Amino acid sequence: MTKSRTLTQPRLEAIAANLAYDDRLVVHDLDLLVPSGEFTVVIGPNACGKSTTLKALARLLSPRQGSVLLDGVSISSQRTVDVARRIALLPQGAIVPEGITVVDLVCRGRFAHQRFLRRWSQADTEAVDQAMSRAGVISLAARAVDELSGGQRQRVWLAAALAQETPVLLLDEPTTYLDVSHQIEVLGLCRSLQAEGRTVVAVLHDLGHAARYATHLVAMRDGTVIAEGPPSEVLTEDLIARVFDLEARILTDPVDGSPIVVPVRSLSR
Repeated sequence: MTKSRTLTQPRLEAIAANLAYDDRLVVHDLDLLVPSGEFTVVIGPNACGKSTTLKALARLLSPRQGSVLLDGVSISSQRTVDVARRIALLPQGAIVPEGITVVDLVCRGRFAHQRFLRRWSQADTEAVDQAMSRAGVISLAARAVDELSGGQRQRVWLAAALAQETPVLLLDEPTTYLDVSHQIEVLGLCRSLQAEGRTVVAVLHDLGHAARYATHLVAMRDGTVIAEGPPSEVLTEDLIARVFDLEARILTDPVDGSPIVVPVRSLSR
């Protein structure tokens, strides 16, 4: 599949950004340029700053120092609706409005495309239908979201993010609650979106999935980017030991040639 020539890719980057909650510094001196048109996966141990970094890139968290720029302008200074037309976020633990149906929640993903005098259009309907189809939730359209399983809810939130039709999609642990089959479907969808010309960034814990589906990896530890680049270059035995305190062996996947991380023993004791 060829990449779309109609998508204008925003430049999204963090420059010397310090990210904190109250007095707790979580990410420090973050320099990160999100590669346009790639599927970037952020990996690292728990509490290393992965989700915090994603929040800053999505304008949900302002840097204490440094900056996050969208097309060269501080993202914090830009209007919410303008950012929402370019960046969509699938967050962790999103709160579901009580009693809302699946289709109504996905429709909310179109808010950035509404105007004061512009009514709901056929284009909006088509965008919602396509998003629900790609996320595999059309059969759930009339169901109340709060009655669904965790995995079903996760796919509904993904559909809402897809309905925004943004060139940049940020996904915080998109495979959470999903069984293996649906994990593969979601990650395959991410690669399809990237092949169509979108920029996709996801936080993942499964190193096997990261190695197979990412085109670009970012490894973090203790609030710092340790390495970034193609999975075959980033996922080395030394890197796994440094980032995860794990002795491992790196093999080659016989199906697609991607790295396979084989854990040997923990180095944390």
